[in-house]
Amino acid sequence: MHCPVLFRLANDVPPENLSVQLPTDVRSVLLSSAATGRLQRAIDMRLADVCTISTGYTPRTRFQSVEVGGVPIVQLGDLSPDGHIDVAGLIKVPHNPGLDRYMVRPGDVLFRSRGARNTAYALSEEFKDPVVAVSPLYILRPNRSLILPNYLAWIINQGPAQRYFDSTARGTNMRMVPKTSLDLLEIRLPAIKSQESIVALDALAERELRLSNLATQKRRQLVSHLLVNWLNKVNDETSEQEEDDD
Repeated sequence: MHCPVLFRLANDVPPENLSVQLPTDVRSVLLSSAATGRLQRAIDMRLADVCTISTGYTPRTRFQSVEVGGVPIVQLGDLSPDGHIDVAGLIKVPHNPGLDRYMVRPGDVLFRSRGARNTAYALSEEFKDPVVAVSPLYILRPNRSLILPNYLAWIINQGPAQRYFDSTARGTNMRMVPKTSLDLLEIRLPAIKSQESIVALDALAERELRLSNLATQKRRQLVSHLLVNWLNKVNDETSEQEEDDD
């Protein structure tokens, strides 16, 4: 089964406001998916039907960190804008049995229920050791037979879901998405193979963006270096000319 839409995506440029073509590796994945019919018709399901949703641990008092022993905790501020979590930098608190139900593992998805951006992050293998998620983070545990963790995080971070959160969030000074809104979020759910293709494409696009930003930064540094050298050279030549005139 062929998919004409994917063939067009693979060969056309992005929307008119973009001036670059799709990267070669992204285009190849699109063409492969289109040729094999891997991207099939999706269905819409509520988030609560594809994963369990629970709140993170709510401390009654301020955390007291410990240097030795204890269990690491991940808090809202530990999530960087790009979704990275410095596991080694997480603070540790004394363990108690009440924390066990809030421990997260690879494949879980953390959701930022509070703040200007309500985004989700799939946990990698870095979380193989016990880590406790702290409220206002929500813990999403996907049904792997229906949805992949990385796809779940990706679809939550896309425009339709973000606009839904904009319309259902509460609070003005401190915006918060209630659990009921998260339960009722409708997400588009393609077949697992299609989810794998989407996640792979997104990873390739993200890698291209990082490399492009790095190249831009290096070019800027090179131009600055050349300008400083030119300025020093002009200054030296001017000084030599003044000495000759004397």
